[in-house]
Amino acid sequence: MVSRIQRRMVVRKKLNKLSSLTKPKSLDKGSVGVDSFYYINELKLKLEAMVREYSILLQNPQLPTEVKVERIDGKESQLVIKVRSWEKGRGLLVSILERLEEMGMNVVQGKVSSTHGFFMDAIAEAQDKAPEVQILTQQILKAIEETPNL
Repeated sequence: MVSRIQRRMVVRKKLNKLSSLTKPKSLDKGSVGVDSFYYINELKLKLEAMVREYSILLQNPQLPTEVKVERIDGKESQLVIKVRSWEKGRGLLVSILERLEEMGMNVVQGKVSSTHGFFMDAIAEAQDKAPEVQILTQQILKAIEETPNL
């Protein structure tokens, strides 16, 4: 008798957990089970779509390179530079830093990752007068284009 009551309590707790995930129309066992089945299939479809999209992204070498340069509020000589490139990774950091140095910019703080492409976030400060944001963006893009593929 006690084991039957314990088993019912365990089943009821599991049904409550499932119903909190799937939000069924009613709380009877059949409805919770059917809704859970549909929910699991929906999750499988979403996962398959994400895997397909990820594999397409990895196979497509023509993903755009993004360069975003913004002035820091209140500091005219400091700029935030963000670079995202999926095409190349080797040599980009050196090319970008050289170009910044040519333009009279010093990198004060930076973070770089080249695991699945090239990603750089940096704060640069002008030695004299900060260049225009658009010109700096064009020069960084030019440095990326001129970097040889290693």
